[in-house]
Amino acid sequence: MSYVNPTSLVSTEWLSQNISSPDIRIVDASWYMPGENRDPKAEFEAAHIPGAVFFDIDDIADTDSSLPHMIPAPEKFSSKLRKLGLGDGNRIIVYDGSGIRSAARAWWMIRLFGHDDVSILDGGLPKWQAEGRAIDDLPTKPIERHFTSRINNLLVKEKDQVLANIDSQKAQVLDARSKGRFEGTEAEPREGLRGGRIPGSYNLPFNDLLTSEGTLKSADELKAAYEASGIDLKKPVITSCGSGITACVLAFGLHMLGHRDVAVFDGSWTEWALDETLPVQKGAE
Repeated sequence: MSYVNPTSLVSTEWLSQNISSPDIRIVDASWYMPGENRDPKAEFEAAHIPGAVFFDIDDIADTDSSLPHMIPAPEKFSSKLRKLGLGDGNRIIVYDGSGIRSAARAWWMIRLFGHDDVSILDGGLPKWQAEGRAIDDLPTKPIERHFTSRINNLLVKEKDQVLANIDSQKAQVLDARSKGRFEGTEAEPREGLRGGRIPGSYNLPFNDLLTSEGTLKSADELKAAYEASGIDLKKPVITSCGSGITACVLAFGLHMLGHRDVAVFDGSWTEWALDETLPVQKGAE
């Protein structure tokens, strides 16, 4: 089988050939776990794809929330993107420094706020650099462009909705964390978080959707991975992870297979585990 939404993923070769197109805007959305000790903004300033702007996931967020990088109000999102020169009529290409990880979060957010013409660069900056393609350290000076924010609430779920779903089972919850974190046998990277998972959820570590080169697996391989996790691809899915980043990789893979009923639990495990009133399931069962 082929990808159902093939234009949502672009190759390094395609971007190299189309990088000067007037409607193309390139976005670096790199983000790293605290334990990785990497500064994505500093790395962007030192080396980025020519013409790229930096999408700061921790800044284009609800910075008043105690939770990490929760989605902002539509007004804030449109203001931030406008200043990055991203807006109506643009085809936005997102990449990150891992291959495909945080780029999927930016892809999801841009679609969440109503701009569907957004794609992910397959393999990201590592593949681009490995192929010897052009890299820049010059600051990009974007020209402001109007961005119309129209939030699509079907693409996001909040804590109370996920709690209600435990009883209703209208949607399947799919967790992108490692098996150890999902089962509660491996410590969470954020201090003070309970281990385990949302009761009744399924597990598909996001890396299982990627090749060893950090590119997205084929449609057949994606389908097999979701089905092996226990997910019924004909039913609604809510994706979750540690803090809403890699949940978007699972959402992206489902989008590539043409799944139309996929939402991301924005607060994910961080929000769930911090609330001691919420149920937690542990172990392999």
